[in-house]
Amino acid sequence: MRYTIFGESHGPAVGVVLEGLPAGLTLDMAAVERDMARRAPGKSPLSTARKEADRVEILSGLYRGKTCGTPLCAVIANTDTHSGDYQNDLPRPGHADYAGFVRYGGHNDYRGGGHFSGRLTAPLVFAGAVAKQILAERGVSVGAHIASIAGIEDTPFDGIHEDRALFEALAAKPFPTLSDEAGERMRKAIYEAKEQLDSVGGTIQCCAVGLPAGLGSPDFGCNVEGILSQHLFAVPAVKAVAFGDGFGFAGLRGSEANDPIVLEDGRIRTATNRTGGVNGGITNGMPILFTVALRPTASISRPQRTVSLSRMEPDTLVVRGRHDPCIVHRAVPVIEAACALGLCELWNV
Repeated sequence: MRYTIFGESHGPAVGVVLEGLPAGLTLDMAAVERDMARRAPGKSPLSTARKEADRVEILSGLYRGKTCGTPLCAVIANTDTHSGDYQNDLPRPGHADYAGFVRYGGHNDYRGGGHFSGRLTAPLVFAGAVAKQILAERGVSVGAHIASIAGIEDTPFDGIHEDRALFEALAAKPFPTLSDEAGERMRKAIYEAKEQLDSVGGTIQCCAVGLPAGLGSPDFGCNVEGILSQHLFAVPAVKAVAFGDGFGFAGLRGSEANDPIVLEDGRIRTATNRTGGVNGGITNGMPILFTVALRPTASISRPQRTVSLSRMEPDTLVVRGRHDPCIVHRAVPVIEAACALGLCELWNV
């Protein structure tokens, strides 16, 4: 299954084309709408004031509620844009303004970040919601939670006991943490950053259960970590991906890092899941477990140094417009979507 995301933040609409879908899948639009609502802006003081309904209109590939097997095209209208808040002469630090200007010779739509905007994660969530339904037919569930914000940590997944019920409970929360106490402290940190005209970043931990052993390959382009990482790094603001214990392995001994292999009800399992369900680029039958790091929102209202592209002189920029002081809580369904799309690709390589 392949997908192409199109549109710009302040254009008429954003959308996605999904190819390679199985024919005859009954699309649960209520489930799609729930995921879209989890990502949608304008619902909390913790988020941007931009209000978008994020209603999905399917243009092709669906007939009588079932996929046709032909390309599925979905669009999501942009209805609340303030394009006058943006200009193209002073590239915003932390954004793709300058890189995009050079890459496309100054012809890119810079308003609201254009095609580089987090707005483009709306069609990604739609595509991921479809992918989740394909995976569910194979007994696979995907879920995630806020692992940390501003250095405040949530209770982590253990990669052993997670299940669909836990994922559904997290998805029902407006601020998806396992520890409500940690979540409240994270909220306070976001409010503090907002009051100081600043922003904060954090991490999201994601888990997929129900995958069989033996998917993937050690080869380039076919290994589990490589496929998932490609999808995850396509999400704006993602700057690092770690599977299992990730960088924590560097401080362990082999006796601590290895997952003991055991028999459980006649099945081969591991007693721990430090490797995140992957050995040699191949699934080992344990839950896939990884953490992504998301940078602080780049658009902040503090004065920042930049350069005028027309005058080629140093200048100072104060970013205007409506922006999230933290995007981590809204990014949870986005990371789930990227994971689900990667797993659908993995299953067919």
